[in-house]
Amino acid sequence: MAPSQKSVEKMLVFLGRSLLSLLESMLFAIIPRPRKNVAGEIVLITGAGGGLGRLLALKFARLGAVLVLWDINKEQNEETCKLVQEAGATRAYAYTCDCSCKEDIYRVANQCCCFSTQVKKDVGDVSILINNAGVVTGKKFLDCPDDQMEKSFDVNFKAHLWTYKAFLPAMIANDHGHLVCIASSAGFLGVNGLADYCASKFAAFGFAESVFLETFVQKQKGIKTTIVCPYFINTGMFSGCTTGSPFLLPILEPEYAVMKIVDGILQEKVYLYIPKFLYFIAFLKSILPLKTALIVAEYLGAFNVMDGFIGSKKKD
Repeated sequence: MAPSQKSVEKMLVFLGRSLLSLLESMLFAIIPRPRKNVAGEIVLITGAGGGLGRLLALKFARLGAVLVLWDINKEQNEETCKLVQEAGATRAYAYTCDCSCKEDIYRVANQCCCFSTQVKKDVGDVSILINNAGVVTGKKFLDCPDDQMEKSFDVNFKAHLWTYKAFLPAMIANDHGHLVCIASSAGFLGVNGLADYCASKFAAFGFAESVFLETFVQKQKGIKTTIVCPYFINTGMFSGCTTGSPFLLPILEPEYAVMKIVDGILQEKVYLYIPKFLYFIAFLKSILPLKTALIVAEYLGAFNVMDGFIGSKKKD
């Protein structure tokens, strides 16, 4: 049976759009995408008390953003607030928030009407949400206590559910917003000795990707998503971890990682893997036979990266 005119037209439109999208991607691979202006945008960063969160806050402060800083550690978070004000932020607000607790997230986000001086009433609608807070146990699965595994999911994944619930509705109403998930290379690759962490980051990645697709299907074009998957970053959180291939998979310096993350947000990239070799690793995982993939992983030293793990002695 010959195809109908309608199906032929649909096929031609599909081929045309596909070709244009490929050409656009090739163009922006050569010429960087235009960077958006975030001056005056209200940027909420979880885990802002130190490490990557503090550096992200300082970077956005220099770009003229309004900073909303969440961390469980009140003293460190207030220190970050002071630093971003010194860096040029005209408005910065520090809130003590336990991101492992749904009720605390909703309280600070002013979902409960009995709290009169929280984020929405103090600042306004958050327009860039950066879920950065994270914890790591660094223990083998059977050696990891149940409460620590639950904490990994509460902070690394479930907090994303509650912050999206709190701030996404206003973004949709305003047709303007940006959702940033600081996931991990452990969010798409299993790692020996990181079972609970990998599971929580896989969940965070899948959740962020699914909400991105929801906004796309519902034609909410003003809502952007960036999912960040870095290799180990030298912030202290993964102290003692190593890399078997420092040329291809280096331990990232925090300043470099933050520069790449902010640049990815400003260019509105959906997926950001750091370093770029991770894109190739993800591709190999999808096409190589399992036995070959394991040989490659062994060659890269991927099985032993957690052998010297010490970790951070403070909460992140």
